[in-house]
Amino acid sequence: MSNALSNSVIESEEHRALRAAVAALGKRYGREYFTTVVAEGKHTDELWQDAAKAGYLGVNLPEEYGGGGAGITELSLILEELGAAGCPLLMLVVSPAICGTVIARFGTEEQKRTWLPGLADGSRKMAFGITEPDAGSNSHRITTTARKESGGDWILNGRKIFVSGVDIADATLIVGRTEDARTGKLKPCLFIVPREAPGFGRSPVAMELAAPEKQFELTLDDVRLPADALVGDEDAGLLQLFAGLNPERIMTAAFALGMGRYALARAVDYARTRQVWKEPIGAHQALAHPLAQCHVELELAGLMMRKAALLYDAGDDMAAGEAANMAKYAAAEAAVHTVDQAVHTLGGNGLTQEYGLASLITAARVARIAPVSREMILNFISHQSLGLPKSY
Repeated sequence: MSNALSNSVIESEEHRALRAAVAALGKRYGREYFTTVVAEGKHTDELWQDAAKAGYLGVNLPEEYGGGGAGITELSLILEELGAAGCPLLMLVVSPAICGTVIARFGTEEQKRTWLPGLADGSRKMAFGITEPDAGSNSHRITTTARKESGGDWILNGRKIFVSGVDIADATLIVGRTEDARTGKLKPCLFIVPREAPGFGRSPVAMELAAPEKQFELTLDDVRLPADALVGDEDAGLLQLFAGLNPERIMTAAFALGMGRYALARAVDYARTRQVWKEPIGAHQALAHPLAQCHVELELAGLMMRKAALLYDAGDDMAAGEAANMAKYAAAEAAVHTVDQAVHTLGGNGLTQEYGLASLITAARVARIAPVSREMILNFISHQSLGLPKSY
């Protein structure tokens, strides 16, 4: 089977055209733009706006609210190609993929009209707060609570950590817990908290990570919200939460794949042209074979990511959950391995600012850690897929 035919089996002509268009946009900006933005403490506003004009930011959101009417398949493809060009947009994971998906699937009509058009055209952003200092991402241990008052308002109290882009987001989708009137037990619920809400504080977390998007710790001190700040059904919060977490894992896989592809391309180009002895260093199997292995790992992870996205877009949340976790695991491992091998291929040059690979050493670890560690994914797979007893 020819390469062109095999690609057409895996991806449609429309998807290949979308990849090419996004890759062209990413190439116009490139890694130098990205690193300059980071060095100057700015944000990727120009790229974000151009991606919005092209319809990329809301490609997964419903057409009736200004979106593209496609799915996570297309959105993950966009993030992957921007990453492969050296300029990934991390907020794609958060704003349209998590928050946009949750609101589109479970939000009220008013919430959809208020938020989705802005998320789609790039004029508004939304952050996502689930992780807590003590509970991590364990939704059963979240201590942020929401109390409903007699007048219908909600009062939120709690803390969140490692929340991306709060400073540039118009609101944050906060995961809290409310008391079930029937059982007295706490259950997860999602609330839209405006950035300037009284009692809603944020402080930056100093990170050894070169990224335009800053990380924040949030405090919610008697934050009063109207009744319509609650997203969806109070009794279906867990379902709504996981409807957003599966796209998050798929998009994290896309983020990792793009990073890995960028690093591999730089390493291959260097190995093809760098000459120390008679032949370019890429002729030596000690370098050629590890790079070939990285290519294999990235390709395999890409296939699992596309499977997960297709299952999610088809509405099979259960199967998508398993595949999304596998895709995130495989892509993160492939990215870490590839970045390490790319730096090693360049030797001392791999640690210079000129070649731009050293900063990826830290960035690649993000996909291993967030939004869930590889160990927790293996726990999920061993329990859910293999039927082994829980260890926790």
